[in-house]
Amino acid sequence: DSRTRGSAVRDDSHGHLVYRSGDVLKERYEVVDTLGEGTFGRVVQCIDHNGHGNRVALKIIKNVDKYKEAAQLEINVLKRIYEKDPENKHLCVQMLDWFDYHGHVCISFELLDLSTFEFMKENHYLPFPIGQIRHMAQQICRAVGFLHENKLTHTDLKPENILFVNAEFSVTYNTTKKRNERTVKRTEVKLADFGSATFDHEHHSAVVSTRHYRAPEVILELGWSQPCDIWSIGCILFEYYQGITLFQTHDNREHLAMMERIRGPIPSQMICNTRKQKLFVDGRLCWDENSLAGRVVREHCKPLKMYQLSEAEEHQQLLDLLEHMLEYEPSERLSPSASLRHPFFSQQPFSKNVKPVETEQQSGHSNQDGC
Repeated sequence: DSRTRGSAVRDDSHGHLVYRSGDVLKERYEVVDTLGEGTFGRVVQCIDHNGHGNRVALKIIKNVDKYKEAAQLEINVLKRIYEKDPENKHLCVQMLDWFDYHGHVCISFELLDLSTFEFMKENHYLPFPIGQIRHMAQQICRAVGFLHENKLTHTDLKPENILFVNAEFSVTYNTTKKRNERTVKRTEVKLADFGSATFDHEHHSAVVSTRHYRAPEVILELGWSQPCDIWSIGCILFEYYQGITLFQTHDNREHLAMMERIRGPIPSQMICNTRKQKLFVDGRLCWDENSLAGRVVREHCKPLKMYQLSEAEEHQQLLDLLEHMLEYEPSERLSPSASLRHPFFSQQPFSKNVKPVETEQQSGHSNQDGC
């Protein structure tokens, strides 16, 4: 049968598997269409003919050694997640199967819907309503808390890696803006993409996270651990709330200047300990406020509290939660479980005494004395 293409398996010049709709892999997975593409390969929707004809998402890794090695590391993480959560309660996308197909590592997952990023993109980058943000934030904190309890750091949290279980939406017409606007009907989400997840005992590479969601200790190469995920969550929730990226930059110096504009001066202890001394002069960020870049940062960034969209208490609570997640010092950031006790989630009357909970293993430089 030519549709199973047993002997005619081809790769394109980038190492992607060449496939068509209707092809069957391993006499089991029938390709329906492509869901997405990344540097690692492609994700395709398939019908699983061994699994009651259920639809699955199949991640087909490029036939390139470094991506194949990375896929094996991801499989190790996914196996651990499955061992610890066989009933799939902890909101991390579940691996169903994996195999090698003519040099392509393939991983099958439960089929989810659009990512929160795709949804926003298709919706003119409109912010989510605060009640929906609360529900999504709660689930993200629970999922990340589960990873942290199992000695894992995700290291690549971003709206692209948070997927709706079902992204059906209702539409209203905005007469002012003369356009249709979508509201997602159900806000159940799951965490995806464990390709960069790192066990506590494994080598921690110097740079992790996608730029906009990267914590200050990572930029300053001070060593990182679980709290770097919390910084990313803070950036994500800001994006859901405002519809814009908090740190829209591609440059370390500018990124740190934005942080200072939004969160105040970088603690001197972090400046003392960083290997990136060329970014600082006399213990201060070397940054010209009056340069073109300086003016752009000044115009586009303001102190975090000034982004509050309403005087309502839940808005104050959300901004307070973000301030606790976006603390410079990793040891000062809320843990996932402490985040879930924040008044924003209980909607209890506001109190200032939310204390961070120490995570087991803080950033490698926390015990150093002065410069």
